[in-house]
Amino acid sequence: MKDSSKRRGSAASPCAACKLLRRRCAQDCVFAPYFPADEPHKFACVHKVFGASNINKTLQELEEHERGDAVRSMVYEAKARVRDPVYGCVGAISSLQQQIDDLQAQLALTQAQLVHMRMHSHNNHTHPLAFNDSTNL
Repeated sequence: MKDSSKRRGSAASPCAACKLLRRRCAQDCVFAPYFPADEPHKFACVHKVFGASNINKTLQELEEHERGDAVRSMVYEAKARVRDPVYGCVGAISSLQQQIDDLQAQLALTQAQLVHMRMHSHNNHTHPLAFNDSTNL
């Protein structure tokens, strides 16, 4: 609990989760290290999507060293769900995959054009009189 030492002083305020849930923030609060009081929007967003009991259950089931990554994932997914309630992260991933596909197609086209231009340039350099023959007729 890396952030918990800051919070545990005598004048400490409850974590963002306990504050939103209007409950006393216990010494061993599972939310406190990941939802500090100065970031209330973080817990509010996750709470809106997953619910406090599901967040609590998820954190309790994980080893302490895994919880930070889990919270970051939940925050990311919750923000994506708020932006796109139907698809969430999958919508963002699909959009990015479509952009990759489009850019790969553009790259292939540009590479083909480059090969064509090089071949055309190579042909002009190997047969310099090809264009001048018509003028000498």
